[in-house]
Amino acid sequence: MIIDTIDNLCKYAALNPLFADVVEFLKSHDLKTMEAGKYPIKDKDLFLNLTVAKGKTKEAAVLETHVEMIDIQIPISCAETFGYTPLCDLPDFEYNAEKDITKYGDTLAQTYVTVNPGQMAIFFPQDGHAPCISGEAEIKKAIFKIKN
Repeated sequence: MIIDTIDNLCKYAALNPLFADVVEFLKSHDLKTMEAGKYPIKDKDLFLNLTVAKGKTKEAAVLETHVEMIDIQIPISCAETFGYTPLCDLPDFEYNAEKDITKYGDTLAQTYVTVNPGQMAIFFPQDGHAPCISGEAEIKKAIFKIKN
């Protein structure tokens, strides 16, 4: 997991060649004014899900992991808290290959981090993360899905 400002995303381009494409997309698009929806960037290898999600409590947020994709999550409208537990500390749950997700039921995260607008969280396949923790506030957020 990486927490940093969006301005520093270019510094992580060596981790995955598609990160540079996310940087270029962000230079030419204003996430604040874009409508919610799915935006293909490089077919199935890189796309943006721009969503408005209902905020959850820590107890209601569900930990998840992905095998095929890396997430770059960017809160737009308000701060968002993420739960975090490394995959090696999570129990076995069924993987949904079609949706590339494993959800870990009522397992609570080991730790929490709050990410503000202008910042990002990068979650790799080894990072269990529980998104959308913000109490009752709705969260407009960008989720870039990048082929691992």
